[in-house]
Amino acid sequence: MTTQQQTQWPTSAELDAADPLAAQREAFYAPDADQLTSYLDGNSLGRPLKATAANLASFVHDAWGSRLIRGWDEQWMDEPTQVGDRIGEVTLGAAPGQVTVGDSTSVMLYKMIRAAVDAQPGRDEIVIDRDNFPTDRFIIEGIAKERGATIKWIAANPTSGVRAADLDGLLGERTAVVVLSHVAYRSGFLADAKGITAKVHEAGALMLWDLCHSVGSVPMELDAWGVDLAVGCTYKYLNGGPGSPAFAYVSASQQDRLQQPIWGWMGADNPFGMTEAYRPAQGIRRFITGTPPVLAMQPLKDMVELIASVGMEAVREKSIKLTEYAIALSEEHLVPLGATIVSPRDPSERGSHITVDHPLFADVTARLWERGVIPDFRPPHGLRIGLSPLSTSYAEVELGVAAIRDALAELL
Repeated sequence: MTTQQQTQWPTSAELDAADPLAAQREAFYAPDADQLTSYLDGNSLGRPLKATAANLASFVHDAWGSRLIRGWDEQWMDEPTQVGDRIGEVTLGAAPGQVTVGDSTSVMLYKMIRAAVDAQPGRDEIVIDRDNFPTDRFIIEGIAKERGATIKWIAANPTSGVRAADLDGLLGERTAVVVLSHVAYRSGFLADAKGITAKVHEAGALMLWDLCHSVGSVPMELDAWGVDLAVGCTYKYLNGGPGSPAFAYVSASQQDRLQQPIWGWMGADNPFGMTEAYRPAQGIRRFITGTPPVLAMQPLKDMVELIASVGMEAVREKSIKLTEYAIALSEEHLVPLGATIVSPRDPSERGSHITVDHPLFADVTARLWERGVIPDFRPPHGLRIGLSPLSTSYAEVELGVAAIRDALAELL
């Protein structure tokens, strides 16, 4: 972005005044000013909604405290799939009966990837990029060791991300599943999920997308794109709180074909039958394992409904404007100090965070946290500015980038 383009930006106050989603910020809990000046880490942990405190108290008093064990018969048995259906409808472009909530992201990834490998005898290769999030890579390394599978590594440019052409020469009749992140955790690159999924299907393989950095910030159409499997977390843009449960999407076309590897009583066809042998439930319930984390699902329900009230397209529009503004400010204040913007400039290829590199950013981040300015750092040199569209103001972005500039200048 040129200097001339930078000067064309309105002030942050003007941007906030013109923001059609500005009123939504009042829905979120905000710490006192002496605790927080600028929160630029919504892509790691979303802020809690004010409504969540009251709704959790009501749950403890009523659904749990008053109904007690009766709650399972009255509601909780269906909570994983009902909440999953709502996530699917509001954020994933998924018809009912294809999403379930429970377990951690790592466990969900293991279950889905292992099921994909086991379902395809003769296909013993798993494809993933070397710059994917560590848990995705580690889970695949473990499955490859368990099943005697081979990992085919994509050597994509970490800045530009994985493109369909990067799969050339890696797909074939032995490919079982391809695992990629929809939005890259480092650069924020937004992959062409539709195009890549189609290419994987041409090779007869299954496609699994990690949606952790896209769900709730980027509109998706998993059904229309023909996606087979997807896994995502709920504590980033779905604001479910620290350690909130993950979700899995399993296309209806694959549910009878796949058998997840961790057999538990809640995924059986008759959980309270106390049967001698395991027989999987029909549909998406077969991908449940143990007792669902009902209490931990409650906060994310509040955020899903807030997103539904404004629509994913409006969320995406605000996300693009916030990241464009953050890039412009970084060009003006950080690049002259030796920083490099490593996120895509094309908004159609960018999620809701940007990454700026500088050798001193580890020390800068530590200083900023002490001052109530919260970005995050990813080795070796990346400072991420994560912008949750419904809770972040333009003024907060301006304050945050100015603080990064000042802290960096102190160390030069």
